[in-house]
Amino acid sequence: MAIQKVLLVDDSPTDLERLVLALGPLKVAIITARDGEDAVNVARAQQPDVIFMDVVMEGLDGYNACRLLKLDPDTRHIPVIFVSARSQRVDRMWAERQGGDAYICKPFTDGQVLQEVHRHLN
Repeated sequence: MAIQKVLLVDDSPTDLERLVLALGPLKVAIITARDGEDAVNVARAQQPDVIFMDVVMEGLDGYNACRLLKLDPDTRHIPVIFVSARSQRVDRMWAERQGGDAYICKPFTDGQVLQEVHRHLN
């Protein structure tokens, strides 16, 4: 079985590193992107098995990046898990309307990240 790929998208190096550390116990290949536009390009090229996406980023935000990924036949199958400091019910609803598959609020626990990986990779 091939090693599964996880794309992490966040413009904060600290939050990106936290996600990398949370995924540490798993045997997955980690790919990173710093903004939504980069995320869309990397997802198309690398075909990750799951994407963890920040919402608020310069340029193309996570919602719009997710919408583009879900409209593209080559990437629409990839689960997108939003990871955001925005914690209102309306934020979760909007994420779902953009095609998001799950939503984790910052600060997150390693357990939350691992739970979503297991839920979407298995």
